[in-house]
Amino acid sequence: MKIVLGSDHAGIDLRQWLVEQLTKKGHACQEVGAPDTSSYDYPDASDELVHVLARKDADYGILICGTGIGVSIRANRYPHTRCALCTTEYMAAMAREHNDANVLALGARVLGTEQALAIVETFLSTDASQVPRHQARVRKLDAPI
Repeated sequence: MKIVLGSDHAGIDLRQWLVEQLTKKGHACQEVGAPDTSSYDYPDASDELVHVLARKDADYGILICGTGIGVSIRANRYPHTRCALCTTEYMAAMAREHNDANVLALGARVLGTEQALAIVETFLSTDASQVPRHQARVRKLDAPI
Protein backbone atom coordinates (compact mmCIF):
# COMPACT_ATOMS: atom_id res chain seq x y z
CA MET A 1 0.00 0.00 0.00
CA LYS A 2 1.23 3.53 -0.77
CA ILE A 3 0.87 5.95 2.12
CA VAL A 4 1.77 9.62 2.30
CA LEU A 5 2.48 11.02 5.74
CA GLY A 6 2.58 14.74 6.44
CA SER A 7 3.18 16.80 9.52
CA ASP A 8 4.12 20.12 10.96
CA HIS A 9 7.07 20.47 13.37
CA ALA A 10 5.05 19.10 16.31
CA GLY A 11 4.32 15.88 14.46
CA ILE A 12 7.64 15.17 12.78
CA ASP A 13 8.96 12.71 15.37
CA LEU A 14 5.76 10.65 15.30
CA ARG A 15 5.65 10.89 11.49
CA GLN A 16 9.18 9.56 11.11
CA TRP A 17 8.56 6.78 13.63
CA LEU A 18 5.37 5.74 11.83
CA VAL A 19 7.19 5.73 8.48
CA GLU A 20 9.78 3.38 9.98
CA GLN A 21 7.09 1.05 11.36
CA LEU A 22 4.98 1.07 8.19
CA THR A 23 8.00 0.49 5.96
CA LYS A 24 8.91 -2.57 8.05
CA LYS A 25 5.40 -3.88 7.34
CA GLY A 26 5.95 -3.52 3.60
CA HIS A 27 4.16 -0.24 2.89
CA ALA A 28 5.66 2.34 0.53
CA CYS A 29 5.78 5.63 2.41
CA GLN A 30 6.28 9.19 1.23
CA GLU A 31 6.80 12.10 3.61
CA VAL A 32 5.70 15.71 3.17
CA GLY A 33 5.66 18.70 5.45
CA ALA A 34 8.16 19.76 8.04
CA PRO A 35 11.75 18.83 7.17
CA ASP A 36 12.85 19.20 10.82
CA THR A 37 11.61 20.47 14.18
CA SER A 38 11.81 24.16 13.28
CA SER A 39 8.47 25.95 12.99
CA TYR A 40 6.34 24.69 10.07
CA ASP A 41 2.72 25.65 9.42
CA TYR A 42 0.29 22.73 9.63
CA PRO A 43 -1.96 24.02 6.79
CA ASP A 44 1.02 23.70 4.44
CA ALA A 45 1.55 20.07 5.44
CA SER A 46 -2.13 19.33 4.80
CA ASP A 47 -2.00 21.04 1.42
CA GLU A 48 1.06 19.04 0.35
CA LEU A 49 -0.48 15.74 1.41
CA VAL A 50 -3.82 16.38 -0.31
CA HIS A 51 -2.02 17.24 -3.55
CA VAL A 52 -0.18 13.90 -3.43
CA LEU A 53 -3.51 12.09 -3.01
CA ALA A 54 -5.12 14.13 -5.79
CA ARG A 55 -2.36 12.99 -8.18
CA LYS A 56 -3.12 9.41 -7.07
CA ASP A 57 0.47 8.99 -5.93
CA ALA A 58 -0.74 7.41 -2.68
CA ASP A 59 -3.66 5.29 -1.53
CA TYR A 60 -4.11 6.93 1.88
CA GLY A 61 -2.78 9.86 3.86
CA ILE A 62 -1.83 10.33 7.48
CA LEU A 63 -1.58 13.88 8.84
CA ILE A 64 -0.03 14.77 12.17
CA CYS A 65 0.14 17.99 14.16
CA GLY A 66 0.09 18.63 17.90
CA THR A 67 -3.59 17.72 18.32
CA GLY A 68 -4.61 16.63 14.83
CA ILE A 69 -7.26 19.33 14.77
CA GLY A 70 -5.57 21.89 12.53
CA VAL A 71 -4.42 19.43 9.88
CA SER A 72 -7.85 17.82 9.71
CA ILE A 73 -9.68 21.14 9.35
CA ARG A 74 -7.41 22.17 6.49
CA ALA A 75 -7.48 18.81 4.69
CA ASN A 76 -11.27 18.70 4.74
CA ARG A 77 -11.47 21.93 2.75
CA TYR A 78 -10.52 19.94 -0.35
CA PRO A 79 -13.08 18.08 -2.45
CA HIS A 80 -13.00 14.30 -2.14
CA THR A 81 -10.80 14.45 0.94
CA ARG A 82 -12.42 12.79 3.90
CA CYS A 83 -10.04 13.34 6.78
CA ALA A 84 -10.91 11.86 10.17
CA LEU A 85 -9.26 12.86 13.43
CA CYS A 86 -9.09 9.64 15.44
CA THR A 87 -7.96 9.04 18.99
CA THR A 88 -9.05 5.41 19.28
CA GLU A 89 -8.98 2.28 17.16
CA TYR A 90 -12.79 2.25 17.15
CA MET A 91 -12.88 5.75 15.67
CA ALA A 92 -10.39 4.68 12.99
CA ALA A 93 -12.48 1.64 12.08
CA MET A 94 -15.66 3.71 11.86
CA ALA A 95 -13.92 6.44 9.86
CA ARG A 96 -13.02 3.87 7.22
CA GLU A 97 -16.10 1.66 7.40
CA HIS A 98 -18.85 4.29 7.56
CA ASN A 99 -17.17 7.35 6.04
CA ASP A 100 -14.63 5.85 3.64
CA ALA A 101 -12.06 8.27 5.09
CA ASN A 102 -8.94 8.49 2.95
CA VAL A 103 -6.90 10.59 5.38
CA LEU A 104 -6.25 9.90 9.06
CA ALA A 105 -5.36 12.79 11.37
CA LEU A 106 -3.42 12.18 14.58
CA GLY A 107 -2.29 14.36 17.46
CA ALA A 108 1.35 13.84 18.39
CA ARG A 109 0.82 15.59 21.74
CA VAL A 110 -2.31 13.54 22.45
CA LEU A 111 -1.28 9.98 21.59
CA GLY A 112 1.56 7.70 22.53
CA THR A 113 3.49 6.06 19.71
CA GLU A 114 2.08 2.56 20.22
CA GLN A 115 -1.46 3.90 20.46
CA ALA A 116 -0.92 5.92 17.27
CA LEU A 117 0.40 2.83 15.48
CA ALA A 118 -2.61 0.75 16.58
CA ILE A 119 -4.93 3.47 15.23
CA VAL A 120 -3.01 3.60 11.94
CA GLU A 121 -3.06 -0.19 11.55
CA THR A 122 -6.81 -0.27 12.19
CA PHE A 123 -7.40 2.55 9.72
CA LEU A 124 -5.36 0.85 7.00
CA SER A 125 -6.87 -2.61 7.52
CA THR A 126 -10.54 -1.59 7.59
CA ASP A 127 -12.50 -1.58 4.35
CA ALA A 128 -15.22 0.88 3.47
CA SER A 129 -18.72 -0.46 3.95
CA GLN A 130 -20.58 -1.72 0.90
CA VAL A 131 -23.93 -1.12 2.64
CA PRO A 132 -25.94 1.21 0.38
CA ARG A 133 -26.88 3.66 3.17
CA HIS A 134 -23.20 4.19 4.03
CA GLN A 135 -22.25 4.62 0.38
CA ALA A 136 -25.04 7.16 -0.10
CA ARG A 137 -23.77 9.15 2.89
CA VAL A 138 -20.23 9.17 1.51
CA ARG A 139 -21.59 10.53 -1.78
CA LYS A 140 -23.27 13.30 0.22
CA LEU A 141 -19.95 14.05 1.95
CA ASP A 142 -18.31 14.44 -1.47
CA ALA A 143 -21.13 16.48 -3.01
CA PRO A 144 -20.63 20.23 -3.44
CA ILE A 145 -22.46 22.38 -0.95
